[in-house]
Amino acid sequence: MAKKRKKPKPLTLRAVQKCVDLTTDGRRRLDLSYKGLNVVPACVQKVTDVSELNLSRNLLKKLPPFIDHFDSTAVLDLHSNYIEEIPQNIKNLTCLTVLNLCNNRLTSLPIEIGKLSNLHILNLGLNLLKVLPTSIGNLKELRYLGLSYNNFTTVPSCTVKLKKLEKLNLEGNPIKYPEVTGVKKESKVDRFHVVKESLLCRNCLESFQIEREKLDCMDGYDT
Repeated sequence: MAKKRKKPKPLTLRAVQKCVDLTTDGRRRLDLSYKGLNVVPACVQKVTDVSELNLSRNLLKKLPPFIDHFDSTAVLDLHSNYIEEIPQNIKNLTCLTVLNLCNNRLTSLPIEIGKLSNLHILNLGLNLLKVLPTSIGNLKELRYLGLSYNNFTTVPSCTVKLKKLEKLNLEGNPIKYPEVTGVKKESKVDRFHVVKESLLCRNCLESFQIEREKLDCMDGYDT
């Protein structure tokens, strides 16, 4: 007879406080990863004075209503859960510089995400997204946007407004390209990264220019 798995014990305030440590640069971090959480216990809102909050690799389907109490937190890691939606009060986390939502079940994002004015890194890979809210274009400090393995068929137009963006990862999306006779069309983009020209070495720039000329030739078939 198979043994039943033991349910994880509810986290007490004392147990949560023991999960607070210091990062290498001396910042307070609350690490609640791998805790088997399907909800974030209410006692967590008594430990909000942390620079980093790690809730990754749990069983969460939604964020707690008190997530906006972490308004001084800079890093929020929520990857590898089952999160289906992001609450509107995410807009109050204006100190965030890193938001990791990779490997969840998101089909959309609230327009309020565009209020995260200090965000440098936004990872949305491995979700079910088809479009982004136009408010993403308001993230003026964003350097990295991860959109790999979603359901985008075109490059989101709002990314044009991200003037400080250094890398856009669209790997593994069904991006549509113009059909060209005799050219095999791939269903998924194996490698699609957009980076700032100033970050490329000379060889990469030359390769890029060659590829761009090929695309220009492809565009010519449509005219």
